[in-house]
Order: sequence, then C-alpha cells, then structure tokens
Amino acid sequence: MGIVATIIFYAFIFWVAVQCGYACYFFVRILWLKDTAKADGIQGLKPVSIIICARNEAENLEKYLPKVLSQKYLTDSADAAFEVIVVNDASTDGTEAVLNRLKENYKQLRTVTISAGDERTLKAKNFALSMGVQSANYDWLMLTDADCYPASENWLSKMVAPLCKGKEIVAGFGAYTATGGLLNAFSRWENVHAFLQMATYYQAGKPYMAVGRNLVCTKSMMKRAIDTPTWDAIASGDDDLLVNLFATPTNYTVVSDPESFTYSGTKQSLGEYIQQKQRHLSVGKLYKPGIQRLLGAYGFTHAATWFYFVMLAFTGYLPLAACILGTRCALYWSLWAVTAIRLKDYKLIALFPLFDFGWMLYNFAFTPYILFKSKKSWK
Repeated sequence: MGIVATIIFYAFIFWVAVQCGYACYFFVRILWLKDTAKADGIQGLKPVSIIICARNEAENLEKYLPKVLSQKYLTDSADAAFEVIVVNDASTDGTEAVLNRLKENYKQLRTVTISAGDERTLKAKNFALSMGVQSANYDWLMLTDADCYPASENWLSKMVAPLCKGKEIVAGFGAYTATGGLLNAFSRWENVHAFLQMATYYQAGKPYMAVGRNLVCTKSMMKRAIDTPTWDAIASGDDDLLVNLFATPTNYTVVSDPESFTYSGTKQSLGEYIQQKQRHLSVGKLYKPGIQRLLGAYGFTHAATWFYFVMLAFTGYLPLAACILGTRCALYWSLWAVTAIRLKDYKLIALFPLFDFGWMLYNFAFTPYILFKSKKSWK
C-alpha cells in the first residue's frame, strides 16, 4: 500500500476519533434529557400572548389557527388565559377575511395589520414580529407560525411551564408531518438531528438555538433582542439570534414532551427546500465564536469521515476502515435512534445509513450560506 493511501488512512482515523469524541461529549447527553414541561401542580402560571406573523396564509390560518385558539389554558372561570395576536403583514389573499370570521367565535383573537405602504423600521419578518410584541398585553410570549398546529390542547401549558421555574427562554420541538417521499424523510431526519444538537448543547451549558415555530420567552427578553443592532442584520433566524444574544445555562431550557410539539409540513420541491435552507443557515455566522468552531468542526469531520472512507474503498485499507467506520456509525445511529424514538418519528431509523452519507453532501452544498450569505426576505 502506497504512502498516499497510508496518509489518508491515518487522517481517516483522526476524523473518526473526533466524531466519536464529539458524540460522547455532546450527543450521549440525550440519554439524560429531563422533561421540563410538567405543568401539574405548578403555581404561578400567568396569561400568555401567542404571536403569529402571517403573510398570505389564509389557507393555513383557516386550517390551523382554531387549534391554537382552543388551548386548555384557562382562568378559574374557564375563560381563555391567553390572547392570540396575528400580525397580518401586507397579505394580498383572503387572510383578513379568515381572521375576521374567526374573531366572531374566539374573543381571545386579536389582529395587527401592516399595509404594503407602511413605513418599516426593521427588515422583513423582524418588523412584523416587533409589531406583535409591541401589541402584546402579557409578559409571557409564545411564538409560532401560521403553517403550524399544536400537537395537543395542552401545548401552551407545557411550553410555558418552565417560566414558572425562573426560565426566560424555552425552546420546543417543531416537528414535521410525515407525508412520504425522500425529501420529506430527509427534512424530518435533519430536524431530529437539529433537536439532538440543540438539546445536548443546552445540557452541556452551551445553548445556541431554538425553533421559531415553537418558542417561549419573556416580553422583556424579546424587547431587549429587538433593540439590539444585530437583530436587523438578518431577515430570518430571529429564534437562534435571541438565544445567542441572551440565553445562559440557567435562563434557557428545552422541552421535549410530545404534547408540547408543533407540527408543520416540509417543502414539497428541492428548489423550495434549498431556498428555505439558504434562509435558515444564514444566521450561523452570528453564532458565538466558540459555537461556530464546534459546529464547524462537527460538520467538517463528518464530511471528511465519509469522503476519506470513499477514497479508502479503493485501497487495501478497506476492511480495517470499514470496521472503524462501523464503530462510529453504531454510536451515532444508536443516539439518533434514541432521539427519533423520543420525538415519535420511528420510521426514520431505517434510513439513517442513507442520511448519514447524504449529510456529507448537504454540508458541501450549504457551507457558503453558513459562512457568507444572508437572505433578506422571509417569504
């Protein structure tokens, strides 16, 4: 075997060692993730303002908003202990008509309308969100999207329960519905993988992300974020930016109770998916430097592990390299399986080998958007 093959083999061992060390330090913590969403017996639950920013979302609001408005989060007199504020951001479809109809049946529904010609003090969705926060009557804010629906009627109570224990930012899981097809399955796997990172970084005392379609925070925290100059640097990713600006190991937590999930659909075409990822990943360059280095090292070594293994497949090192890679895969796939089971997406487990390799291609494709580009629109 030549010297080049030998160098590749030892580099491969190094990448695998880093991957295994990363999993043993971070991902293994998923085994001890505690449920912080228990609301039973908690004293001090307060009224909540649910904020939804919507642009041309008439169909989704018609379908999903009643599930948000029907939450079992009630006062002693059985009235809704929450308000729902829908910010209608210059919609040109039937959004306004849908909201007006729903207001006839749900007195807790309020609307804020932004016209196309209104002056905007912030870019894109950031302005709509700021208007919703400004209009909120209560100190606890629940953020979600128009194309989402809660997993249960206890969603709100589960998500805000940690606030009673002194938390200021609560990150929930925004699940994707299973509709068939490889793109849908990969999107769901990527989502489970992102939750694994979010939860285990939090457990390691390094909170860095949240999901904007299922996020709770205090009003004062959100106002501080909106007033930060960095807030208007991107058009999307306000959820992650809020966490990176103000989350600490003591004021932030992750909720994983299945009743606390929200559900939404995945993108139906590859073009839509790429556009979505370009928008979401642009916030990565605003993460704290230490988090950027950790995530970068993880993504790089993941891609290098598979790339170097492919090169070794044409050398005499293949049998030994396969054994080494098999050990790494057994560790990763086991931890991914634990996470998928916890998040009630069992069907993904059989596809782990394909998506493990596919994530190498994902990292190569989207690195420019993580490092350099920032999308300026949210729809």
